[in-house]
Amino acid sequence: MDAVSHSDNHPPLARDDLPDDTAALARDLIGKLVVRDLPEGRVSGRIVETEAYVVGDAAGHGFRGMTPRNRSLFLERGHAYVYLAYGISFMLNVSSETQGRGTGVLIRALEPLEGIAIMRLNRGVERLRDLARGPGRLTAALRIDRSLDGIDLCREGPLWLAHEDHVPAEIGQSIRIGISKDAERLLRFYLKASPFVSGPRSLNR
Repeated sequence: MDAVSHSDNHPPLARDDLPDDTAALARDLIGKLVVRDLPEGRVSGRIVETEAYVVGDAAGHGFRGMTPRNRSLFLERGHAYVYLAYGISFMLNVSSETQGRGTGVLIRALEPLEGIAIMRLNRGVERLRDLARGPGRLTAALRIDRSLDGIDLCREGPLWLAHEDHVPAEIGQSIRIGISKDAERLLRFYLKASPFVSGPRSLNR
């Protein structure tokens, strides 16, 4: 089957719709969609968990400046920064603020919506809750890798961010997961009561 063309029900977010503050963007992305067109069909999920990596953040990849690996993080807000973590899992981030800042938002978890059968094949997992609960799982489910690094998520393409009519319920805030530098900052945002959020229960109250 050929790739599904973009449809009116998932228009890309306009760049002007994205807050130009990293923490505000991380919060605002809760409830938005990540949409991925694959040759066998469309896959999408609702964002239920994010983490912000702000200016001067020692845990951020942009803290020590631009390198060939992280250059996409320094693009204007709304571009994909995809990197390989620990040689195992790809991570999907959204660049934030103005060009040259080196700040971004990590997409940590999705609630699967479309293409669930494709996600199951990509992940080799049947349980719906586990398909995209965690940043490495969601990139595997949506088949996101370094080939998508730097693409504009506010334009038509193989991967983009989209609006959804669904209004998120209460949004929680906590420390980030799995970091040692600037670890106490409350820069993780999540959809409360969502079974698709990752991390320990103590952080998801």
